[in-house]
Amino acid sequence: MSAELTGVYRFRRRVCALCGTLLIWLPAAHVCAQEAETSEGEVPPVFQADYGGVGLMETPTARMAPLGTFSFTYSEVEPYTNYAFSFQPFEWMEAGFRYTQIENRLYGRAIAGDRDYLDKGVDLKLSLVDERAYVPELAVGFRDFGGTGLFGSEYLVANKRWYDFDFSLGVGWGYLGSRGDFSNPFGVLGERYKERIDEDTGQGGDFNLKQLFSGRPSVFGGIQYHTPFEPLTLQVEYEGNDYESEPLDNPQDQDSPLNIGARFQVNDNLTLSAAWERGNTAMLGATLSVGLATLTQTKNDPSPVAVGEPAAARTEQGESWDDAAKQLSTNAGIATRRISRDGNSLVVEGSPTKYRSMPEAELRANRILHNFADADIEQFRYRWVERGLVAREDSLPREPLPADTFIVEPGSVFSEQDYRYGVAAVAASAKRSRRDSEQPLYDDFGDVFSWRLSPGLRQNYGGPDGYLYQVLAKLDTQLKTDDHGWFSGTLGYTLLDNFDNFDYIADSDLPRVRTFVARYLDETELGIYNLQYTRTARLSDNWFGMAYAGYLEQMYAGAGGEVMYRPFNSNVAFGVDANWVRQRDFDTQFGLRDYETWVGNATAYIDTGFKDVLAKVSVGRYLAKDIGTTLDFSRRFDSGVRLGAFATFTDAGDDYGEGGFDKGIYLSMPLDLFFNKSSRNYASVGWQPLTRDGGAQLARRYSLYGLTDMRSIDGYWESYEDVQR
Repeated sequence: MSAELTGVYRFRRRVCALCGTLLIWLPAAHVCAQEAETSEGEVPPVFQADYGGVGLMETPTARMAPLGTFSFTYSEVEPYTNYAFSFQPFEWMEAGFRYTQIENRLYGRAIAGDRDYLDKGVDLKLSLVDERAYVPELAVGFRDFGGTGLFGSEYLVANKRWYDFDFSLGVGWGYLGSRGDFSNPFGVLGERYKERIDEDTGQGGDFNLKQLFSGRPSVFGGIQYHTPFEPLTLQVEYEGNDYESEPLDNPQDQDSPLNIGARFQVNDNLTLSAAWERGNTAMLGATLSVGLATLTQTKNDPSPVAVGEPAAARTEQGESWDDAAKQLSTNAGIATRRISRDGNSLVVEGSPTKYRSMPEAELRANRILHNFADADIEQFRYRWVERGLVAREDSLPREPLPADTFIVEPGSVFSEQDYRYGVAAVAASAKRSRRDSEQPLYDDFGDVFSWRLSPGLRQNYGGPDGYLYQVLAKLDTQLKTDDHGWFSGTLGYTLLDNFDNFDYIADSDLPRVRTFVARYLDETELGIYNLQYTRTARLSDNWFGMAYAGYLEQMYAGAGGEVMYRPFNSNVAFGVDANWVRQRDFDTQFGLRDYETWVGNATAYIDTGFKDVLAKVSVGRYLAKDIGTTLDFSRRFDSGVRLGAFATFTDAGDDYGEGGFDKGIYLSMPLDLFFNKSSRNYASVGWQPLTRDGGAQLARRYSLYGLTDMRSIDGYWESYEDVQR
């Protein structure tokens, strides 16, 4: 019998064995719950594969991680070391990016000496069908479709659970199917599907669309068993890669297509992995995971103030309202600018400083004001102001007061029905407030000068120079001139860095507006990262303005302004900014370089109403004088965490160089998720695979969309359910 026929029979036996296992098992699936739970009633865990993304070891599965899960996976299986970041922004979508270090291949001695080659890739998986009694979960996925394509793959995979077992069976193209078990069924659609032709991706960053689902595919699959010993899960898989056509002409020996592995869950966040792959190679790895959507932290905030009898008319109102303002600050988290009386209403004008939930601040304040207000006051109005801009005014009735515990239930003394007219007053506050008719009771400009000392970290990874970092001590200062104007400055001192290793600067046919970053970081020890004057103005009911000038960021000084149209509680806002800038000297002091230009964008902000997704679309001119569009999509979870991604496409064309277009992801997290005290402060971190000159934007310190965030009452009533003490 010929070797070719022997291979065919072998392949058929393998497929029959996998399919037979599933066919024998599938009828029994009906006895399981529709959600396919384990015998203990819990859904078995899912794990990150070697390359990131939910899977077994080398192969993906159709499973998805819980909504909002962020995972970092490290795995080492010679000659590959993987660093993978995976995100679950929706129940039906998994996305991630990955670095793969190839230890027996070099970047190139001319640019990185003896440093190992490092490949970057973007992965995506979409759920097509949810699992039901007789229907498996089905997903389609794309691996390394937005990078160099060295590990480019497409796949269809199905999963079905039976008690503590989870079976997967899939078909892979490209790297996952390089063994080429059978002719491509998509060949009936055209010749391009019959053979997989290596697509020239240049220096990476483009989407490899011409390769999708082309060439001879292979079958892959496996079984995962969640053992009675709760932390331990065992895995076995059959992969479709024969390792004979590895990237960079780097074939590996494979003694067996079967891989055997184990996962040990140390706790909810850490999993250790070990496997024997290719029949001859050990794999070791670990995964750190966190559920961004469900992060919570028990708070130890002050209890709401006790409610006494309404105050009688006072002769020393000034002293009394000073005390009220202090309580509003310490207990309700409101930096109070003014307190005034308007007929039978008491008006508090200020900014929220402590609680992310606006109802919590207002309900705490209601109890405080009740103790100070005269008996004829019937309602409390909260005029929310940010940097001199009145964003909205909420009107709440004085009675009934919320319960001490702040627990809101239907039919309780404090319910949505009781405050329905308060919402109407909120909606009516779109127009500018008029203070002339109000009787002033308290007025305080606040601190003229303030400062804050904090640590800072800047890092870069993915280039030929390896991991680069800079640890800073940052001093932020502010000097207010009036309600609408202030000076702001940031002084940074480098405590520790390794940017002396930053040697490689890629070729660029564009003005070097960002790729001089190595010189800025290397030549700055004590730097003025920001020093500017900013003014705001409310131009009309729904129009806002801002102007600024100075040293706007580490690399650029200049002047600019922004105008925004943001109707009250609207799902859409529009902004336009224009800036003239000049490049700063590398030491981040007061000197300027010769390069200058103007930049600006017209931006639409759209609250899609779908899964708390915010879409931002900008069209404008960038720092390298290229013109293009930035698309930015982000999702906010109930925890307050926002996860987003952006991509910028410009007319730079081939001049852009490596990466093809600018892109990145970012994460914004409320700091009070990590502490037992409430806070409105956020920490943000972003990742871009490359620092390039194309699509580079000015890093403005303030934006009108952020300053007018309180124009939206999104989730206002829902947050009442969370106001518990």
